[in-house]
Amino acid sequence: MEKYDIHLLALAHVYSVPQLKQRCIKGLSRRLTVENLVDVLQLSRLCNAPDLYLRCMKLVYNNFKFIDEAESRKKRTRRHREEQRLYGQLSEAMSCLEHICTDGCTSVGPPDMDSAKKREPCAQFATCHGLQLLIRHFAACQKRVKGGCSKCKRMWQLLRLHSFICDQPEACKVLLCRQFKLKAQQEKRKDDSIWKLLARKVVKAKAMSSLSQTQAKRKRSTEEHRQLPTETNSIRQIQGFKLGRDTY
Repeated sequence: MEKYDIHLLALAHVYSVPQLKQRCIKGLSRRLTVENLVDVLQLSRLCNAPDLYLRCMKLVYNNFKFIDEAESRKKRTRRHREEQRLYGQLSEAMSCLEHICTDGCTSVGPPDMDSAKKREPCAQFATCHGLQLLIRHFAACQKRVKGGCSKCKRMWQLLRLHSFICDQPEACKVLLCRQFKLKAQQEKRKDDSIWKLLARKVVKAKAMSSLSQTQAKRKRSTEEHRQLPTETNSIRQIQGFKLGRDTY
């Protein structure tokens, strides 16, 4: 039966041997696998074996469900990775915005910044130059009042996001931070909950980034300490060699 069950099922159906047909169906149902699924499915339809056909369809459904779940996990992982990268970029933009408005960088900074002092291009943040251009455009744009400028909308969104993250509005030097805080207290908007959620995710991404950087520094320092004894032994050997020559 294990060797010829498929052939016996076809013969039992053609020659109308019901006992043999039922025995073949039971045997195929027990030994149904993904490898022989397609052949048994086609044969169950041709041989009018509804129980076996149903068993095959269940196996097909279970396997497709497993594949669908695997694909869904991949999509969720890919979406989560993209979201984390976006939150990381927003976190860097928030830090860069505080850096520009507090310390000043290149040609953009607070009112008390010494404009005569030459500054080198910022190497601390990759987004610093682009954000400086955006701030300069925001300060001089004429379409901003009418709300027709996409760059100003982007800058407005960054400033609003900062206001939800900032916990020191009185001492903060970022543009419009205090005004956004006061307006949020006076007017409760429907999208405030979305901005608060985004702010929490950005803060979390910043904390995770700081943690990973700390772990990377710790790992580098550990590797340097491991290499240190070898270098120290080499120096001691050289000093001992010199001392030996001098003594001789």
